[in-house]
Parts: sequence; C-alpha cells; structure tokens
Amino acid sequence: MMVRRRRPVRITRPVPVAEVASTCCYCGVGCGVLIRAEGDAITGVRGDPRHPANLGRLCSKGNTLHLTATPAINRQARLLQPQWRAQRKEEPQALSWDDALDRAAARIDAIVNEHGPDALGFYVSGQLLTEDYYVFNKLAKGLLQTNNIDSNSRLCMSSAVAGYKLTLGADAPPPCYEDIDHASTLFLAGANMAYAHPVLFRRIEDARRANPALRIIVADPRRTDTAEIADLYLPLAPGSDVALFHGMLHVLLWDGLVDSAFIDLHTSGFAALKERVREFTPREAARLCAIPEADLVRAAHWFSHKEHGGPRAGATLSLYCQGLNQSADGTSKNAALINLHLAAGQIGRPGAGPLSLTGQPNAMGGREVGAMANLASAHRDLDNEGHRREIAHLWGYDAVPRVPGLTAVEMFEAAAEGKIKALWIACTNPAQSMPDQALVRRALERAEFVVVQEAYGGTATARYADLLLPAASWGEKEGTVTNSERRISRVRRAVAPPGAALPDWQIAAALAQRLEARRHPGLASRFAFESPEDIWNEHRASTRGRDLDITGLSYQILEKHGPQQWPYPDGAGTGRQRLYTDGRFATADGRARFADVGFRPLAEPRDVRYPFSLITGRLRDQWHGMSRTGTIGQLFGHDPEPAVDLHPRDMQRLAIADGDLVHLTSRRGSIIVAARASDSVARTQAFLAMHWGEEFLSGVGRAGDVAAGVNALTLPARCPTSSQPELKHAAVKVLRAELPWRLLAMAWLPDDEVIRTQKELRRLMPQFDFAVCVPFGNERQGLLFRSAGHEPAAPATVERIETLLGLAGDETLHYADKRHGQRRSMRLRQSGEIRRLEAFLLAGDTASAGWIRELLLQQLSTQPYGRLLLKPGAAAPAALAPRSGQVCSCFDVSETQIDGCLAGAQGMPEQRLAQLQQELRCGTNCGSCMPELRKRVRHSMKGPANH
Repeated sequence: MMVRRRRPVRITRPVPVAEVASTCCYCGVGCGVLIRAEGDAITGVRGDPRHPANLGRLCSKGNTLHLTATPAINRQARLLQPQWRAQRKEEPQALSWDDALDRAAARIDAIVNEHGPDALGFYVSGQLLTEDYYVFNKLAKGLLQTNNIDSNSRLCMSSAVAGYKLTLGADAPPPCYEDIDHASTLFLAGANMAYAHPVLFRRIEDARRANPALRIIVADPRRTDTAEIADLYLPLAPGSDVALFHGMLHVLLWDGLVDSAFIDLHTSGFAALKERVREFTPREAARLCAIPEADLVRAAHWFSHKEHGGPRAGATLSLYCQGLNQSADGTSKNAALINLHLAAGQIGRPGAGPLSLTGQPNAMGGREVGAMANLASAHRDLDNEGHRREIAHLWGYDAVPRVPGLTAVEMFEAAAEGKIKALWIACTNPAQSMPDQALVRRALERAEFVVVQEAYGGTATARYADLLLPAASWGEKEGTVTNSERRISRVRRAVAPPGAALPDWQIAAALAQRLEARRHPGLASRFAFESPEDIWNEHRASTRGRDLDITGLSYQILEKHGPQQWPYPDGAGTGRQRLYTDGRFATADGRARFADVGFRPLAEPRDVRYPFSLITGRLRDQWHGMSRTGTIGQLFGHDPEPAVDLHPRDMQRLAIADGDLVHLTSRRGSIIVAARASDSVARTQAFLAMHWGEEFLSGVGRAGDVAAGVNALTLPARCPTSSQPELKHAAVKVLRAELPWRLLAMAWLPDDEVIRTQKELRRLMPQFDFAVCVPFGNERQGLLFRSAGHEPAAPATVERIETLLGLAGDETLHYADKRHGQRRSMRLRQSGEIRRLEAFLLAGDTASAGWIRELLLQQLSTQPYGRLLLKPGAAAPAALAPRSGQVCSCFDVSETQIDGCLAGAQGMPEQRLAQLQQELRCGTNCGSCMPELRKRVRHSMKGPANH
C-alpha cells in the first residue's frame, strides 16, 4: 500500500494593512487624506472626513494619488539613488550618498572660497514641508551667509504676500474657509476655482444650495467653468484688474456706500486713494476693462452690501489667485482689491474679507520660515536690523546677511550672466515652470555646478544636473504644511521611501554638517536634527511674539486635536479662526493702510506684429509640470493632448480648422501646438495650459533649438514690489503650421513599461518639427505619440517608434511606401473569439486616425475590418460610433453618454442632475466634473438648437 506524503502546509503571513492620516500634496486647499498602505506599498487613498479643510472630499487629482505611487511607477519614474555626471549630456552614473554629499560639499566650499557665498543660488519649492524649508533657509542664510535662496512660490504667491503686507501689515490671510458659508456675496477674481481649487469650489456649490440668495461675481478674461456659476460675470480685458477695483471704489464713494466709521477708526491713507480713484469713473473704468458700465456698477453695489446712508446688510468674501498674482503689476492688483474691503468695512467678521488662494500645498509654510530671498524666519524682514539680530541669535551665528538675495528670475538671470556659479534646485522644475525658457536654459548650461534634488528623474531640469539626489515624496515623509486659511496640518509617512531616497530636510542637514566640518571645524553642529519634530520646535521658538506665534502649538496637539490655525500662542486653547476682528491690524499704529496704487497697462500689450493675448492657466486634472500627475493615463482623459484654445471667429479668419497645427510665437520663442475652437476665450485671445512643458510637447525649431513648451513664450517682466513674473499674459502671433508629413502611434502597454517607453520616445521628439508624447487609458495604460514635419522622418526613426510600441512582432500587419514616406502598422491580439487592436502606427497619410484610434480606445472587435485596417482614408470601412470627450475621469463617462442620458431626463435642473448621476455615476465620487455636468444640464434644457 502506497502512503502518500502530505505536502507541507505553506503558511502565508498576512500583509500588514494600515490607514495613515496625512495631507494632500497638491494645491493650497490642504485637504486631509487617509492613505491605505499594505506592507511597503500605497494601495489606496480617501478624503479624511475629520479634516476641516475638506471634510472628506477630494478632487480628481487627490482621488488618484495612490495611483501615482504604485511600485511600477516608482521603479520607472522615481529617482532611486544619487547619480553623478562626469560630463554634461552624458548618462549619469550611480554613487553612494556619502560620495554624493562629499562631492557636493567640496564643490560648494570651493566656489564660496573663490567667488564668495553670493555665487550660490538655492531654488526651492512650495511643495517642500515646513521642516524642509527651515533647514534650507538656515543652511543658506546662516551657515553659508547668502540670501540667495528663493522659492517657486515667487511665481505663485509673492504678490499676494506683498499686497497683504502693504495694506494689512502682515502676510496673514484674514478669513477662513468657513466664511464661504457665511458670505452674502462671493467675489472671485482671477481664480478658476473649479479647476485650481475644486474642493473649495464644492463648498461654494454647497453654500449656494443652502442660501439661494447668495450672489456670486466672477471677474476673469476667460469664461471658465468657474464663471458658469456666476450671477454676474465680468469678462474683463487681461491686466485691467486695478481699473476694475478702482472703478468699483469710485462707485462706492459716489453712491455713499463706503463705511466711513470703519475708515475713520481703523485705517489711514484714504484721502490719497480717494483722489486717485476720482479719475476712474464707471464709464472710464468700464472702457479700460472692456465690460458694460452697468455691470461694473452692479458689482460695486453687490460688493458693498450697504444701502445709501444705511447699515451694512451682508458680508462679502473675495477669493483670488494667479490672475491677480502672476503679473508685472501684481502687488497693486492685490492691494487694490483689499482697498475695496477696507473701504466697505468688509473685513474681520464672518463671511467677509480678502482670502488669497494658495497655489501650492505649502507656499504658506515656506513664507512662515522665511525661505525666500527678501524674508527671514517667522515673517521677519531682512532689511530690518533688529529682525536679522534675532534670527542670528536663534541660529547661533554672528549675523545673517543684510542685502536681500536674488529672487527667482533674478537668480537665473545671474546664472546666465555667469555671476551665479552653483544652483541647488529642490523639488521644482524651472526648465518647465519659469518664464522665458531660453534664458533659464542658458543659466542651467552656464552654471558650473547644478544639483537637482528631486523625487522624479524625468523632469526637464534633471537633464542639466551634474548631481541628482533622490528625495522622498508624498506618503514617505513626516512634517507639517500650512494651507490657505493658515491651518497647519501634519504630513505623515505611510511607507518607506523607495530605493535610497531620503527626506529633503535630511539631505540638506547632511550637506550642512559636511560644510560645517570644512568651514567651522571643531564647532558643534547647528544642524544636528534627529527628527522633523526637532526642526519644528526650533521654528516654533522663532515665532514667539510674531503675528504667526505658534509657541502654544506642538506635534502632540496636532496629533490629539488635529489641524490648527495660527496664531496659536502660549496659553491658547485653539488657533484664531479670523484675524482683525477687533479692528486692529499688524501695523505700527494698528491701522490698516489704504494703498495708493496706480493702474499700469500690461507689460507686453498686443500690437500689430503680435496681435493675440496669450493667457495661461490650469487644466482640471493636472498639476504643475505633471511630473506626478503625468504618470497616469486616467488624468489625461479630460484633456488628452496639448491644445491652444482660440475663438471660432479668429480661427475662421486665419483659415485654421479644429485640430490644425499652429505656430504660437512671442518675442522670446515659438512652439507648435494644435488649435482648438472654444467660446471660453474672447476674440484675439489664446489660452494654453501652464502644464505643457517639453516633457510632453516638443520638437525642434529651424535654428536647431528644442521647443521648451508654453514657457518658451512667457516673459520675465516682474512686479517691482514682489518680483513675481507676468506669467499670465504675453503677446503672441498665431500662424497655421504647414507640416504635411504626419505620424500618429498609440499602444496599450504593460504597467511596467509605460514610463520606461515614454522616456525612450521623448528622446526621439527633437527629431521632428512637432511632437507630443502623452499617456492615456483608465483601467489599462497606454501611450500616444504624435509628430509632424516638413519632410518624412528617417525610416530608422519610424522603425524605432514601432519597436518601442511593440509593433515589430509577428502579430503586426504592415504596409509601407518608402518613396512617399507612407507607413501603416497594426498589432492585433486574440482574446477568446475576439481580436482587438493593441497598437498602431500611421505615418504619412494619417486620415484614418480618427476611426483607427476609436477601435483601440474602445477595445472593439476588429473582425469586420481584416486587412482593411491598413486602408487609408477618413471613412471607416464599417460603421463605428466615435467616442466623444471625457467629462468624468473617475468613471470614464463621455459627453455622448451624458447628453444621451439627459435627452430622456425630466424635471428641474437638480432633478435632471440626480437622474444623470444615478444612471452614469458621474460626479458622485470626487465631484471635479460637477461644473461641467451642471453646464450640460442647463444646455440640455435649452433645446438642441442651443446645445
């Protein structure tokens, strides 16, 4: 009898699962998130219902954070170990942390010894944590004795800072998010909140439902999704904000709607401003703004909430962002809006006040620790001798430098001139985000030593680095951030950083200790931090007696009671929800100051040679340079490829059709991009999203220079007070691009190959006059590569694209006409009884791209087509319903699906919306598509003629 041996039972240990409370790493709303971690992998994320900033909500970007942190993406996209380039343009080689930091310290020390400390420049980021920022600031201004440290917040919030300080005395937003619920009027100026701050926009929609009498004014040159919610939309001319605010103040004065008692008791400087706005009559201001005079007057009346000679009847909250900030006159725009609040007494009480919306998750924290070229810790100023002494004493140095450092654009100008010898760039991508990219690239090329401290290795800036240092990212680090309403939240680690990546503060502190050993041997280190909490405690001590005093706050309180607003001084039981409720401001005499600011035209107005106004802004589902959001195809569904929006009549006049390629050219550079007809822009305006850098939109010009994306066009002109550049407007010309040879290739790829393949395809982009490379997909991931040229591409280049996209195997159908540069390739995959298209390439004649693309995207059967897949022509051989644009990224719901559902919907708009959501689920998850859904509901009720 045979006895069978039992197989040993394999005991599998369960993977530990944890849910860690942290904060989103995108915009300045500061949403709380709960990160699900299984072992060493982040596997999910949801909104934290206990966090007061978002109460459990997340936008499309925050809702997909876990998808950007998968092991597959980490392996392909993340910088995983220190790397060194012996020569520029060579492939970097790996080295140890000790070797990397020793080399960095030696180079910096040598440059300081030869050229002085101001030959260094540190360019850091509003995405760093407060603790990271603090160490960098102390390293630069204390140890190295240079104030040449600035943040990409200079491109984002510096005009808001300057406006607050000029009028209210301190960089301290007075209201809070709860004021949205208490306001009677919301004034949204230069802020597309539906895209840039979607969770706060959800709160506005809630406030409107709770209070149908709430009035919303939106002032923006572009009719955005935010403008769709407006009761009064002011499509003001680009750059005319000061004229609008002065014109509204003129109306308040003329109609007796100012709060004279508040002005007399709590302000100074009103007489000079009153004289200034005398010339801004409603007619003149409306002319400058290109809006109806009656609308300007109505906006002023709604803003004031005060009948002639009577009491205030309501509260006005202003919400504003980059439309005011990113301007060569940004400080004046911010101050002129605050003037309105002071004149109307609309400040310091529930529902009232000016609230600047922070662009980045911790731009506020960076300002708090003084990590900008003109600031010192805890809202101190470098031009104040007493402030400098206080910080030097705290840090243990004899002094900190007196002369303010170079701001962002100035720093790169100095590097381009050879004055800055070393650039240390942390957590930001200036080769994508800075204006005048030709200048930025000259700076990066001329600098003797460039360090890029970054989580992602594929940024445009990384290509210029001598030394690449891998940094920990979201979900991998500990510290704090401060959001737009002065609320400090904890950032917590859910998993260990991948590879050899380290937290930013740890990298900066390790460098500092090496420099201390070289420059101050034998002295105790001032950077012997063992944890982020050590850094926090030192920062906290620096705030004592300051407007942002947090000496009563601790990590323990944040752990026990959750996020808190500052100030939170010793002895306080909670933070302060609103500022200036007692009418005392952060000035020497306690009075707010009216800012006597004039109106200045655009730094670069349109003219005969450059007749279009280029406006930049955000896409709904993307973030900054897309180093993170650009790794997943799901976030490209709403805006699949780069496109410049033009008014349909302008396109007709220029003989440009939807999808045609055009040259966008400014005085600084030129790019090629597809045109798209849009009623959201006015005549002679063009809109191109700020996200499209050379990583996704490129090509090579006739001079051999590689196209640098949207910021090849923008100008470095900057506000004289804040030094913030005018990224929002540039004068351009638009010309049809005659590029007869075209190529389109798309392929579904394994998750482990998408980003690796994208890197290889990006290397080929400069071989074309125009090229785009973007991900696509939802449950599956793929890549799209599109290019065009005056002549056919070299056969070897086309074959390389085929190889990278898996089109070189036996399952691929081919057609080639080398003489005419024609090539078509189709890779099919059998799945059960159905054959589907997995990849294709069309070169030369791409007329069939429309229906071929639909076969791939909809993963339809190719049985009806056979070898007809290789047939040219725009008409599909068999009936095929094209898929329309995506509206809901969470559930991949298209315009056609929505319109089809609404065709049978009945009732009032909210009832129709509910039917739509019940049937298709769109708008039921993150809610980012809600503004577009509401717009489609309204259009459906007007009938087919208006749709």
